[in-house]
Amino acid sequence: MTEITGKVVRLGQRFTGDGRNGPWVKQEMIIETDDQYPKMVCLLCWGERADEAQSFRSGDRIKASVNIESREYNGKWYTDVKVWKFERDTVSQTPPPEIINTPVSEPITEKYDDDLPF
Repeated sequence: MTEITGKVVRLGQRFTGDGRNGPWVKQEMIIETDDQYPKMVCLLCWGERADEAQSFRSGDRIKASVNIESREYNGKWYTDVKVWKFERDTVSQTPPPEIINTPVSEPITEKYDDDLPF
């Protein structure tokens, strides 16, 4: 199982069609990962997941369980990141602690002997 977390950038195109097994729907969702060097990733949401994707808005944080699949077509390789489960990421990033300037009750002073040779 592979998980990816990030912020929803936008919903992409929604595709529908009829196949030999009946009607199908596919929704693209673009997210920005939480990595040190964030990356844009296009997630593919099929069927029920496509409808669930409609509930997310730009800026929402999500955690998605995905399958990464590649296939060859006419000598070129294509890779899909297919969502099989996702949820809102409720773990908020805690901001760094603020530096609090507190006054020192007593000044810090050190006494030096001026017995330097110069």
